[in-house]
Amino acid sequence: MSANGQNRHARTSRLARKLAVAGTGAAVLALPIIGATSASAATPAATTTAATATAAATTYPDNLDGWIRESLDIMAQHGIPGTYEGIHRNIMRESSGNPLAINNWDINAINGTPSKGLLQVIAPTFEAYHVPGTSWDPYDPVANITAACNYAADRYGSMDNVFGAY
Repeated sequence: MSANGQNRHARTSRLARKLAVAGTGAAVLALPIIGATSASAATPAATTTAATATAAATTYPDNLDGWIRESLDIMAQHGIPGTYEGIHRNIMRESSGNPLAINNWDINAINGTPSKGLLQVIAPTFEAYHVPGTSWDPYDPVANITAACNYAADRYGSMDNVFGAY
């Protein structure tokens, strides 16, 4: 027996079990990556858990913070620049965070095309800069933000560069 009261065989067996468990876990994680054609019964559960975790990670609250964060994720997928701070600053100036805001008094409204939504986008601009995967409703907060940021990126480099009406 060793000095700590355990025999050498018990320590070796415990180490072997730990390595076997760790190796099995790594194999289960590697199977989906390497595209194995046959997998153990544990693989579907692992895949389901990963899909559930991904779905949970992409759930956003139905409020200004959630709309901005969801928009930023969509913008990242489409290479549209912008930051939370730049978007938030412009939303607060344009609509005070009201997704149903409409401007019925400026030149656009007088010409029959009022600015709408969180970032006060007129219909032709919304349609021209609409981002695939978002709603076609200009009052939809995420669609309004992403279209406005797409326009601002084209015109000013980023929504971060907008400090007044655009």
